[in-house]
Amino acid sequence: MSDMERISISLPSKLLEEFDKIIDEKGYASRSEAIRDALREYIIKYKWLKSLEGERVGTLSVIYNHHAPEILEKLTDLQHKYKDVIMANLHIHLDEDNCLEIIIISGDAKKIIELKNNISTIKGVKLAKLSVVAPKDKIPE
Repeated sequence: MSDMERISISLPSKLLEEFDKIIDEKGYASRSEAIRDALREYIIKYKWLKSLEGERVGTLSVIYNHHAPEILEKLTDLQHKYKDVIMANLHIHLDEDNCLEIIIISGDAKKIIELKNNISTIKGVKLAKLSVVAPKDKIPE
C-alpha cells in the first residue's frame, strides 16, 4: 500500500452515527476506508465542477440552520452580489430549525461555482448542492 498519513478530525456525534450506519450498510472494512472513498468522490466532483466553462443553467440547493448567527444577512448579501446569475429562488421551511433554498441559476459557470463556494462556507449552511445541466446553447430539442 502507498504511504499513508494519519489525521484526526472532529465530527458532530449525530453525523458520525449516520456515517457509521452507512459504513455498515455498504460493508466497508473500516471508517478509514469509507473516508478515503468519500474523499475520492469529493475530489472527483470538485475537479469536474472546476472544469465547467461557458454559460450554464441549473439549480443550487441550500439547506441551512436559520438560527445560525447572521446567516440570513449573509445569504441575502451573496444573492444580491450574484444577481446576474440568479434568476429566482424558492424558500421552504423544513422544520423549526432548517430551511431549504432552491436558487435557479443561469450564466457563466465560473461565477456560478464561485457563488456555490461562497455559500458553502457560511457557518450554518449544512448543504450546498449545485446541479448544472447542458450549456444554455446545447439544450436538446
